[in-house]
Amino acid sequence: MNRHRGFTLIELMVTVAIIGVLAAVAYPAYGNYLVRGDRAAAQAYMMELAQAQSQYLADNRGYASAIGDLDVTAPAAVAGKYTFRLASSGGPPPTFEITATPVPGSRQAGDVTMTINSSGVRAPSSKW
Repeated sequence: MNRHRGFTLIELMVTVAIIGVLAAVAYPAYGNYLVRGDRAAAQAYMMELAQAQSQYLADNRGYASAIGDLDVTAPAAVAGKYTFRLASSGGPPPTFEITATPVPGSRQAGDVTMTINSSGVRAPSSKW
């Protein structure tokens, strides 16, 4: 008797179907994971900017009016995905607000705009 060893076409098609279903479930979850990771990197950068603003206040008796005045560079994870804006007022008391806006057309396009101010208030609070 000559027995052929290997897979039948049906077994191969079932395997392909199972892999397709797993990929259809896993890919959107992976995309959400990437968005959350980039959001966390942007939040960390915003916290670093807020800390640098506090140091700038201690050194100069006022907050910096531009991000370039602070000695902080944006990490590569947020480059091209968020735009950061710094607004400050002379007071009294002096205040600042840092805003991160997702860049349209990037992976973060559907994400929320985040802010943190000199009082430490973060918005939206559900995303921090």
